[in-house]
Amino acid sequence: MNHDHSQLPINRVPAIPQSLKDPVCGMAVTEQSAHQHLYDGRLYYFCSSACEKKFSANPTQFIGAGVTHQPEPEPEPAAVAGATYTCPMHPEVRQDHPGNCPKCGMTLEPLLPELEEGESRELVDFQRRFWWTLPLTVVVTVMAMFGHSLGWLDMATQSWLELALSLPIVLWAGWPFFARGGQSLLNRSPNMWTLISLGTGAAFAYSVVATVAPQVFPTSFVSMGRVAVYFEAAAVIISLTLLGQMLELKARSQTSAAIRSLLGLSPKTARRIRADGSEEDVPLTHVHVGDMLRVRPGEKVPVDGAVTEGGSAVDESMLTGEPLPVTKRVDDKVIGATLNTSGALVIRAERVGSTTMLSQIVQMVAQAQRSKAPMQRMADVVAGYFVVSVVAIATVTFFAWGLFGPDPGWVYGLINAVAVLIIACPCALGLATPMSIMVATGRGATQGVLFRDAAAIENLRKIDTLVIDKTGTLTEGRPSFDRAVPAPGYEVDEVLRLAASLDQGSEHPLAETIVRAARERGLKLDKPENFESGSGIGVRGQVGGRQLALGNTALMAQIGVPVEPLLAQAESLRAEGASVMHLAVDGQLAGLLAVSDPVKDSTPEALAALKAAGLRIVMATGDGLTTAKAVAARLGIDEVHGEVKPADKLILIERLQKEGRVVAMAGDGINDAPALAKADVGIAMGTGTDVAMNSAQVTLVKGDLRGITIARALSDATVGNMKQNLMFAFLYNALGIPIAAGVLYPLTGWLLSPMIAALAMSLSSASVIGNALRLRRSRT
Repeated sequence: MNHDHSQLPINRVPAIPQSLKDPVCGMAVTEQSAHQHLYDGRLYYFCSSACEKKFSANPTQFIGAGVTHQPEPEPEPAAVAGATYTCPMHPEVRQDHPGNCPKCGMTLEPLLPELEEGESRELVDFQRRFWWTLPLTVVVTVMAMFGHSLGWLDMATQSWLELALSLPIVLWAGWPFFARGGQSLLNRSPNMWTLISLGTGAAFAYSVVATVAPQVFPTSFVSMGRVAVYFEAAAVIISLTLLGQMLELKARSQTSAAIRSLLGLSPKTARRIRADGSEEDVPLTHVHVGDMLRVRPGEKVPVDGAVTEGGSAVDESMLTGEPLPVTKRVDDKVIGATLNTSGALVIRAERVGSTTMLSQIVQMVAQAQRSKAPMQRMADVVAGYFVVSVVAIATVTFFAWGLFGPDPGWVYGLINAVAVLIIACPCALGLATPMSIMVATGRGATQGVLFRDAAAIENLRKIDTLVIDKTGTLTEGRPSFDRAVPAPGYEVDEVLRLAASLDQGSEHPLAETIVRAARERGLKLDKPENFESGSGIGVRGQVGGRQLALGNTALMAQIGVPVEPLLAQAESLRAEGASVMHLAVDGQLAGLLAVSDPVKDSTPEALAALKAAGLRIVMATGDGLTTAKAVAARLGIDEVHGEVKPADKLILIERLQKEGRVVAMAGDGINDAPALAKADVGIAMGTGTDVAMNSAQVTLVKGDLRGITIARALSDATVGNMKQNLMFAFLYNALGIPIAAGVLYPLTGWLLSPMIAALAMSLSSASVIGNALRLRRSRT
């Protein structure tokens, strides 16, 4: 690209030929932007006047002295600019580019995923390798099992055909496993990939030699006209490993779903008010501190800020847990991503970008998720020692037979070393935990309990403390009409009918609840006239020729209606956790209306069962302390924390864990997400938000806390099953490896050929699978 400005026409200001970027904040802009600045013969475009002012004050700070505004080169497609990549099993491993973990070989993933994130390229790659080579694996296996009986080819020719069919499976489909196995050796970090690459590589290399140079083997190894080959063992192991990796990658992708759900809460644009009073829709990333923004009814609040004009009811339940919309007036604070339900607002942006409450919650969820130690970490440690031991045994076997064995000793040594590696292939060890988890998760799903990972199943049986949210977890999570209390001279239905008639003119969610309750009772409503909203304190109007007012005590004081006649009843309702409204008719108190968040029918039974199991129950809610204590007293919960923010819930979980407690957190809202992710076991209500379910390891589909008791029983059964599976896997290796090495040969003359080793390996896997399937009949 030519940047010699002397060659350009004098009367033409050149625009940047490629995608324009604001040089201050880096955001995408267009030539239609009203904010422009000419510098050094080139025109620059900005997203806002704030960026333009910063640039004009010191242009070289943003583009460098004497440097023209060139488009930045495209980043490498494999990396996300500015992203940090980490290992899901070893959070301490971090780097600025994709790759494999030097400790366990797993593919690194972004610490914070992109909002629009497609399917994993590694998953797509493994799917392609699996499906393209699966037919070849099936053919090789069928030939190995039935080729001699079918008699289509002589056995020597069949060996060559199996070699040709196995080459793409081993050298192409299995290449990632060999690469990771080699990396584990270079990094001196033996793991499951080391075993897989050694086992399949040994089986394949042995078979290639047996096919290409069968004469090097003693005649005792010739069977049915050829030296036995084990191409099918290598092919099947690679295909099964690819399948396992595909299932694992799909499951791992869910770990970032919580963060993507949070990122998706924010609106994409904001309506900014210019200095001249005109308005424009701008990307959220272009909003700066101090900008004036308009939020219309039904829209989400774009950023954290303060109200400067208007009044409305804002639904903050997704972030605070408060079940009822909160009235907002001038100077009140609003939170980004909350929903403006009724009136129009003008707000002043105070916190944008990474400083908003939503962004801080995103960071807390990411940190809590990455701080977890998956259960597979123990398997990695065991596999590391296991690999070293197996390789050492195979090496000793080879040299012992070569130096001291009968003629031809080195051939016997090679065969027996290969048998050791094949029988030690970690299929059974690798299946021990996943098979139990697979069956247990299926069993749980039929009973309304969804597990996300093995760590949740292992830890659930250990929990001794349950921190539980109120709104949507203990309670229904939505406003419900409780009761009407009439003043002398009025009936219950008349109080409800008048209030509902007046509330037909209101857009407030509480008004909708009262209107719905009246219609469910079949009450005939009149049309309100001269309706007025009282700026968050209530509503006024005429119904049937009478002057009505419905609202809080402030509205009653404003119109001079005394509330003392029903003060005791109002306080009693508030103590039960209800929101109370006063109804005045023609200047006289006519009654009270209470709206509450009712406790779920299943909650008392669930809490009784959990207490009987010895669990310590702690309530933590963003709702008011008075309401929280009222609900807790009704349910027999002694420890209550009210008016807590998302960060406070996280601190509570951490404090309990430092006390040595094994903590489960049960919740349903976005405000619960950080605590759900940090707890030893996060339990989400299936009736709650997607963010909560994505942050938790256990989801109760029906939102019924009785599912926790079912999940704990299943946890006990599953952990016991996993221990049995591991015992089977190690037992086969403990018995098979010495025989494969030839330890019994001097006494019995027994040798374990690679064929028998492969059969033993298959039997160990079959035992593990069969034992895991018993979980389907377990009692929970």
